[in-house]
Amino acid sequence: MALSRRDLLTGAVSPAFGQTPERPNVVLVLMDNLGWGELGVYGGGILRGAPTPRIDRFASEGARLLNFNVEAQCTPSRAALLTGRYAVRTGNGSVPLESPLYGLTQWEHTMAEMFSDSGYATAMYGKWHLGQTPGRFPTDHGFDEWYGIPNSSNDAFWPDNPRFRAGSHPFVKLAHVMESRKGGQPRQARLYDRAARAEIDLEITNRGIDFMRRQTSARKPFFLFLPYTQVHMPVTPHPEFAGKTKNGEFADVLAQVDAYTGRLLDEVDRLRIRDNTIFIFCSDNGAEATAPYHGFNGPWRGTYFTAFEGSLRAPCLIRWPGRIPAGLISNEIVHQMDLMPTLARVTGARMPGDRVIDGVDQLDFLTGKRETSNRESVVIYLANEIYGVKWRNWKMMTRQVDRGFGEPVKQFSFPLWYDLHTDPKEENPLDPRFVENLWVRWPAGQVLSDHQATLRKEPPIKPGTPDPWIPAAR
Repeated sequence: MALSRRDLLTGAVSPAFGQTPERPNVVLVLMDNLGWGELGVYGGGILRGAPTPRIDRFASEGARLLNFNVEAQCTPSRAALLTGRYAVRTGNGSVPLESPLYGLTQWEHTMAEMFSDSGYATAMYGKWHLGQTPGRFPTDHGFDEWYGIPNSSNDAFWPDNPRFRAGSHPFVKLAHVMESRKGGQPRQARLYDRAARAEIDLEITNRGIDFMRRQTSARKPFFLFLPYTQVHMPVTPHPEFAGKTKNGEFADVLAQVDAYTGRLLDEVDRLRIRDNTIFIFCSDNGAEATAPYHGFNGPWRGTYFTAFEGSLRAPCLIRWPGRIPAGLISNEIVHQMDLMPTLARVTGARMPGDRVIDGVDQLDFLTGKRETSNRESVVIYLANEIYGVKWRNWKMMTRQVDRGFGEPVKQFSFPLWYDLHTDPKEENPLDPRFVENLWVRWPAGQVLSDHQATLRKEPPIKPGTPDPWIPAAR
């Protein structure tokens, strides 16, 4: 039986933050389109055709967040995670389809740069999706080394597609797995075809283990970012896992995810750095919508590319032995933007002070010093448009799209309201003209008003803005 927060607060939590003689390492595993309901510990596992025992056991050793919020698409989510800012601020609320120029401007200060400035070794292995032009690769944004793909796993379809026309445009070319080091230019490591797609997450795992070994041997604190490519389409298991579950490719890949995560956890133990390593496992957004690659978001409605909870809630597990109480389960609102300021406080790193930071420090909440999250609201974006506000258990929706991809947007003349306690599937919007809880429009409306004021004070960077970019005097 899971412990409540009250039970945890009355127990011993040792040692307190600040008593450790070393700055903790950070391992951040980011899955791609892994829905809220895929893992056993979130109600999936055997329900989805494959148990996830390693991740489930890991979940019991730290915090399991039930209300971890993310952006609705891959690029916005990664931008928010790595900058601590709503993606619209950085020009990454959407990817400009008419231009190959997208991603983080060099002015942005990423989590990797924050760690690097504080003396950490930094590495990223996996999917970037925050720029594909010079100056916008991971090693231009604070990572010492990178191996992975610059854009989406969709690109793996191209080499085997007879209708693909390489060379018809400067950016219409075969996709490659790339590799780079800080100060150098990325090089093409291998063609990114369906075979490479099946193998890349094993390569990511092996490189992550090698990096941990090297930095532990050198006695240097490290930040390891592992944005895996699964379970984004095409969902193609490694040959070692193909057919393993007898329940289809998705179940095979789910078993693979569990095994690779287990290998990382085993290596942390083998290196004897468990107590001084913050290990985070989360996903960038809700599950894929496209059959046959569609995923499972548990009780929540919708898929990614919508403003429903199935898009905005993702699994998040955090372990820091002796600091984060084992067995903590919380439905308090946390956002992926909160990880950067929280880790800044933990490691003594400095956050930039010359821009709006939307993330909040959640250390006291995660370590049991306070019962509630340091945030009670989230502004809901889809691409560059505001779709509503989430405040405590309420959602105020000003527009809606049911499945994303090309479907018409429903604009409401008066907001719809959902109570996520009584209507978790968002099926029965409350009519605010007649219900007794019309009072919630004031706090929710204030959240929206305050947010819009920050956009006027610091106008967002426009999508497709080239470097160099310098903010206007304000």
